[in-house]
Amino acid sequence: MNKLLKIHPHDNTATALQALQIGDEVAYSDEKLKNLAIAQSITKMHKVALEDIPAGAAIKKYGQIIGFASQSIRKGEHVHTHNCEMGEVSKDYAISQAYHPWKVLPEAERVGFMGYRRPGGKTGTRNYIGIITSVNCSATVAQQIAQHYNSATFHEEWSNVDGIVALTHSGGCGMRHNDEGYRMLQRTFEGFAKHPNFGGILLVGLGCETMQIEEVMAQSGLHNNAQFQAFTIQQRGGSKQAIAAGISAIDAMLPQVNTCNREFSPASDLVMAVQCGGSDAFSGFTANPALGLAADLMVSNGGTVIYSETPEIFGAEHLLTRRAESDAVAQQLLERIAWWQSYTQMHGFDLDNNPSPGNKVGGLTTIMEKSLGAQAKSGNSPLMAVYHYAEPITRSGLVFMDSPGFDPVSVTGQVASGANIVCFTTGRGSAYGCKPVPSIKLCSNSDTFRSMQDDMDINCGLVIDGEQTLQQMGDTIFEQVLAVASGKKTQSEILGYGDAEFNPWKIGAVL
Repeated sequence: MNKLLKIHPHDNTATALQALQIGDEVAYSDEKLKNLAIAQSITKMHKVALEDIPAGAAIKKYGQIIGFASQSIRKGEHVHTHNCEMGEVSKDYAISQAYHPWKVLPEAERVGFMGYRRPGGKTGTRNYIGIITSVNCSATVAQQIAQHYNSATFHEEWSNVDGIVALTHSGGCGMRHNDEGYRMLQRTFEGFAKHPNFGGILLVGLGCETMQIEEVMAQSGLHNNAQFQAFTIQQRGGSKQAIAAGISAIDAMLPQVNTCNREFSPASDLVMAVQCGGSDAFSGFTANPALGLAADLMVSNGGTVIYSETPEIFGAEHLLTRRAESDAVAQQLLERIAWWQSYTQMHGFDLDNNPSPGNKVGGLTTIMEKSLGAQAKSGNSPLMAVYHYAEPITRSGLVFMDSPGFDPVSVTGQVASGANIVCFTTGRGSAYGCKPVPSIKLCSNSDTFRSMQDDMDINCGLVIDGEQTLQQMGDTIFEQVLAVASGKKTQSEILGYGDAEFNPWKIGAVL
């Protein structure tokens, strides 16, 4: 097995596939480098210079600039935060120049899964009853209603119901009425209330909050019926009465929700969110590109893929604009990048505050390096549309939804936009789950997979280990997506993750 990986012929760095010591002579496949003498100890996953790099010169990986040398770097030396820094990079956005229509299989040739068909045409991958809180003040009532159903016998009596989940959060009041932060939260509520992974919804408020339940319902076109009920604690005469009313409402919903059965559904009914967290240097050439190949298969079968985390495409956005269906789509993406640059500057930091400390321990040096590896999750299909946070997805194929890079906030928006399955890549070992949507964890390296087996679903490190090709891993992921969409439990579901991960994006002043 090679000890170094050079990803692109134009790169002047390579990634260590194992720890390297001073004086090691590393045989390398590039014809120009018969042997590379290691001049400094190199940690596994970290970069080594393949040639002398003068101070101020570009440092390259993936065939792209990831930073600039802050001091002279000799061949064989470690390249990381101590000698690599951000700088201005001129990007050729080449808008839509790489666009080509993607071949979508005829309906007769598409694969499918066993899902819950809902009125209105959407299909769920799970069958929960959700308790949505309009404000943090109603969180305890919602949690106690859900706790009432937390018994060993619940699933024996209601075998077709995945559970009762309370979605609580820290907002809903102390905010400006009808500004972008308000509209964003309202879109999130609407997306969850109408989500096909819910067979029933209870919306609980306090009564005096900014986010008034009646207004949310009017704006979203929601009405009280057998499978949707809404009330406030103040209307019901206090917490105890509200808890009793909530239990009564869910008791009435359960028989109908329990009658739902899985039916064959085409893969075109799947909306797959792609996400990465706790990334390392291997993420960019194992888990993320393998997920990208699975995303291509999803698009080929008529499905939808939601790519997000806008701060983590910074430095790689030009690779997406080239694939945009139109100039308008590309410009919408660039507008979101410009908004984030202004937003971060307003708060006194810049987009290179990312990577996180854990990312850097895992060998990632700059946001450009991280973004270039992260964008591989998007696969190769055209970029069909760009959406605001929690905005309903109306196009099939690859789309982009604006969000922060903080995973719980980003996934909350993707689910509100319509995602009914999540694929989450990680290198360091993120612990994450998302009710009501199953989250498949894809690990970039075998070491983390072995140490966190209870949390991980697929070991993409087998690509580096030489046991699977990238295409085989992409096929494995797609097959797992269909199995999980049909009811197979993910590791995070088995562990019980998902009750605390509902985390809507908050922007604006809290008053």
